[in-house]
Amino acid sequence: MLNLKRRDAAAALTIVLATAGGQAAQDQYPATVLTPHKHHASLHARVQVAGPPPALYETRQTHDPNGTGKFYMGREIAQVMGPGGIAWLDRPEREEQEHPGVVIDALGLRGGEVVADLGAGAGYFTFRIAPRVGRAGRVLAVEIQDEMLEAIRRRAAALKVTNVEEIKGSETDPKLPARGVDLVLMVDVYHELAYPFEVMTKVYEALKPGADVVFVEYRKEDPKIPIKEVHKMSVDQLKKEMKAVGLRHVRTVETLPLQHIVIFEKHD
Repeated sequence: MLNLKRRDAAAALTIVLATAGGQAAQDQYPATVLTPHKHHASLHARVQVAGPPPALYETRQTHDPNGTGKFYMGREIAQVMGPGGIAWLDRPEREEQEHPGVVIDALGLRGGEVVADLGAGAGYFTFRIAPRVGRAGRVLAVEIQDEMLEAIRRRAAALKVTNVEEIKGSETDPKLPARGVDLVLMVDVYHELAYPFEVMTKVYEALKPGADVVFVEYRKEDPKIPIKEVHKMSVDQLKKEMKAVGLRHVRTVETLPLQHIVIFEKHD
């Protein structure tokens, strides 16, 4: 008899708690969501009242003349360098100004890796990385401009390099293999991406667990660096934007004369 009473009491308590829980769940929503005749408004109605999610991008009429007028997380996206900039990318003084050997050393390559050079241009870094990853590795040279890809093909043929693969990406997708990349390098590229959130989401999907993304960008923190402001990036801004896609900041290398080397990791 005592056990039966306990079971009846427990059942009653369960009913009370379930009823209270349901009412508490309703009380979390604004009164305007709930109709006076129904005690359980639909989730669809609640979503409609909440409204659409905030837009990722903002367009402003007043902006830097070297920018696009499109803003992401408070940062104006810069205009893209076209194929006419190949000569500038391959300028002889770039070696002294940007120290590409220091950048490649910071990547920590041991051989055999799959490295994506995203926004490869004419292959300035692509063909410096290729011997570091060796025959067992690959360099995926990603570009959206046909002229740049053609320049990479010509250079690969001239140098008889066989471990470089050209990939034509789009403004929203670099077309990298899912979970197939050990490292993504972006040199003076990220600040020009028209759709940074979409591209970096795809980059995240392409990374193997524990893989890195390395940004090389002119220091926005230093006004004396003679580069247009929209073509600079601060470390704090990079951290904010990478956090939005799930990448974790690992370290920042400040050994270059004008640029940061900012390294993030896929942590899952």
